[in-house]
Amino acid sequence: MNSRQRLLTAISRGIPDRVPRDLSWGLSPIFYEKFKKNTGETDYYKYFEIDYRLLDFKPTKKVVDFSKYFSERADVPGFYNDEWGIGHVKSANTDFHFEHIISPLKFAESVNDIIGYPIPDFMEEYRHAHFDEKVKNLHDQGMAVAGVSAQTFFEQAWLIRGFEELMMDMIAKPEIVECLLGKLLKLRIEMARRFAMANVDVLMLGDDIGMQTGMLISPQQWRKWLKPRLAKVIVSAKAVKPDIHIFYHSDGNIEPIIDELIEVGVTVLNPIQPECIDPAQIKKKYGSKISFWGAIGVQTNLPFGTPEDVRQEVKLRMETIGKDGGFVIGPTHYIEPEVPWGNLVAMFDAIEEFGYYR
Repeated sequence: MNSRQRLLTAISRGIPDRVPRDLSWGLSPIFYEKFKKNTGETDYYKYFEIDYRLLDFKPTKKVVDFSKYFSERADVPGFYNDEWGIGHVKSANTDFHFEHIISPLKFAESVNDIIGYPIPDFMEEYRHAHFDEKVKNLHDQGMAVAGVSAQTFFEQAWLIRGFEELMMDMIAKPEIVECLLGKLLKLRIEMARRFAMANVDVLMLGDDIGMQTGMLISPQQWRKWLKPRLAKVIVSAKAVKPDIHIFYHSDGNIEPIIDELIEVGVTVLNPIQPECIDPAQIKKKYGSKISFWGAIGVQTNLPFGTPEDVRQEVKLRMETIGKDGGFVIGPTHYIEPEVPWGNLVAMFDAIEEFGYYR
């Protein structure tokens, strides 16, 4: 099998020749430097034989002045705003990817503040003109392609509005939530359709709606605000490409809504964080209806265990959640600076050792 056949077989709940490999959301900056030093390479997807490549929109050329949303806060050292207008303050230790967030609409008082807020120009031709050729070239190389539209609703909304503010709006000012999510829905539908038109194999959606012990947002509020909009995005993508796979990412324990994610068309669940939920039990309960992607925890063995601990975790995942296919293996999040180089190598060595379906 080539990489595309392997990945598509696995996420269709089949059994490929070997388990497809992933590096989740990538390497943190300091670990990327460690990778280059240890390998002499720059492309870790190629080096570790990852079975897919990501497709994303090109950076914006549009210059928007968001200064009125920050006033004196823009004078904080290390401050910048992204194309969504979200303020970021870099950590003093720039080796980490963590940043302090300043929400531009934190002090919004009415729907009018939301209506006038500028949304990025993703659908301008220059931002996605490369899609079709890039996907074709990757497919010709036998590589699967995933279009990225993560932070689909909840995260993008609270980053703009403020977390506490958005959560309170859901109860006290629902008109603000309706307006903000409405703007995001229109854009996400257009983006999903464009990815599908380019013939990507996987559409990556998701929001971090879980924490270690349960849901970050109640299932009731998720059903009211997020579920119907997620369903509309999925329907829009499938109307263009009926066989597109829908990947949904959320850290933490989101088991209360897994059945409903399946109901609206999600076919791949990520990252199956083993510190929060039992991957073996999740496979037993939902494995006939959905495939799984991830399951190697980044809070335990990878950063703090030995290479043998990592090896045993890979073996366990292959014997449980990886049994009978339907699984893409990889870390559940970024590879952070505290992960020893030898542990990441041990993970891929163990995948090579235990990852074949014989």
